[in-house]
Amino acid sequence: MEVSVSRRVSRSRVPLALALGAALTVPLAFTAPAAASGRYTVTALKFTVQAGGHTCTVDADLYRPTGVDKAHPAPAVLATNGFGGSKSDGSTDAVGKAFAERGYVSLVYSGLGFGASGCLISLDDPGVDGRAASGLIDFLGGKRAADDGTKADFVALDAAGDPRVGMIGGSYGGAIQLATAAVDHRVDALVPLITWNDLVYALDPNNASAAVPGAYKWQWGNGFYLIGESRPLTTPNLDPSRINSLTCLHFVAKACDTIRTLNSGSYRSAPTAALLSYARSVSPVSYLSRVKAPTLLIQGQADSLFNLNEATATYRTLRAQGTTARMIWQSWGHSGGITDPASGELNLNQGNLESSYVGKRILSWFDRYLRGQRETDTGPAFAYYRDWIADPGHTYATASRLPALSRTFYLSGDGKLVDNRNKVARGSRTYANLLTPTSHSESSLSQLAGLPDPGPYDTAGTYLGWTSAPLTRPTDVVGAPRATLRVVSPTAARAQNSGDAADRLVLFAKLYDIAPDGTKTLVHRLIAPVRVPDVTKNVTVTLPGIVHRYEKGHRLRFVIAASDDAYFGNRGIKPVTVVSAPRDTGVLELPVVGG
Repeated sequence: MEVSVSRRVSRSRVPLALALGAALTVPLAFTAPAAASGRYTVTALKFTVQAGGHTCTVDADLYRPTGVDKAHPAPAVLATNGFGGSKSDGSTDAVGKAFAERGYVSLVYSGLGFGASGCLISLDDPGVDGRAASGLIDFLGGKRAADDGTKADFVALDAAGDPRVGMIGGSYGGAIQLATAAVDHRVDALVPLITWNDLVYALDPNNASAAVPGAYKWQWGNGFYLIGESRPLTTPNLDPSRINSLTCLHFVAKACDTIRTLNSGSYRSAPTAALLSYARSVSPVSYLSRVKAPTLLIQGQADSLFNLNEATATYRTLRAQGTTARMIWQSWGHSGGITDPASGELNLNQGNLESSYVGKRILSWFDRYLRGQRETDTGPAFAYYRDWIADPGHTYATASRLPALSRTFYLSGDGKLVDNRNKVARGSRTYANLLTPTSHSESSLSQLAGLPDPGPYDTAGTYLGWTSAPLTRPTDVVGAPRATLRVVSPTAARAQNSGDAADRLVLFAKLYDIAPDGTKTLVHRLIAPVRVPDVTKNVTVTLPGIVHRYEKGHRLRFVIAASDDAYFGNRGIKPVTVVSAPRDTGVLELPVVGG
């Protein structure tokens, strides 16, 4: 989102969160192509399933292609909605139609706590949401019938009760695939789009340490919370199993407790550790060791909710344990382009599976692992979209591995970003935060919510920046930059052992592109929040992954800021000084491809 307007957005949390809640029900990229008449039939079904010790009703639609029967079975595709959606929204309905038109039996359903399905919202917990999905796989495998007696004796089987089935979906409908595969190894292929690896990193990121709480992403967090808690306003006649208590209406209690703790601004050791441990326990990071199904990860470059680092972490874990995995970094994510992807990008509204790079990769993935076409090439290990390529047919580059950190810059005392330690000037510079935010990266989903969003900015005196010389050739950065810093803050040093992690120093690292005319671009408005574990030691910051070309004549600008109004920041005023000397200075490393 590169939108700039003249006035700032108010930081009033409740009104903005309400607007975000409305926006998050917008379909996540999938809207249905026009169905060809007579190509399939659709049957509404109900299933009673056991999930995490609870009995839940699941509302589903079965798409059966014409000509598919017991004598002519077909593989199946299972899908559910993004957060706030249902089986009937464009994002989920389109999956059923698109794959039924291509000969797959499609079963799409409203996730627990959404649409007309019962039970509480459990954040794609494998033991709850994963078990519910496993009950639907029983139906596809012929082990059970729907509540009305309908049986699926027309799905291709690997063995008795074991259907040939893949899963696809985005965001909340992406993580459920990993959760399901962790508890049910009958799943044959996964295609998770724009989803998370670790909810702690997604909502309370610390880009320096997973062991220390981060900076709460309050706009996103409260937006999702209000979507869940506002179900009576959007869904009449709720199933009684979807009501928890007056203090936590529609989520499991630990989910509400986690959001309340994050909103409190306090990180007292015991309760915070317990709640963040819960958020991590229902995240793929905690159960990927049990996922064996071949997985095609598709993540969006424009995504401040679940950035590229999320998919990268999942990809590396799956590959390291021997699970077949590929990864694509497409253009669109939660932060822009969801309903209007760039030309040539995957857009089921246009029915362009066969004509988009990502769509063809998905079809090949299912051809191989669901249709059993072992000769099908499923593509390279890694592919990424390049927005500087005008020809839609050549926007993706491919590689056998992720790019390594290969270009190093040093933070000079005079504010320059230099390419040699010997060029580092001795010096020190200081900034200090104010009691209100003074930097802005984005207002989450402001475009979809119809809210204005100013361009990124930093206020003088509350940040430090280091700027390179004009580049002598185009420089393509593909991956997550890394910075190693040493900051001096006696105030933060005195406060950091208070017993409340909220007293530790918070800073925000980011990388701008400065054009020759002075125009600044914060790529996809992505930043790296950091709660420094120990201000007396060096801190290494992994920035969000990007794919960006710095054109010849442009300059790189590395910034650390005291605040960002999309996040909770410092408690109290904490001045920060950065000292530079040739043999002792900060370092910025970039994953540069092509020289």
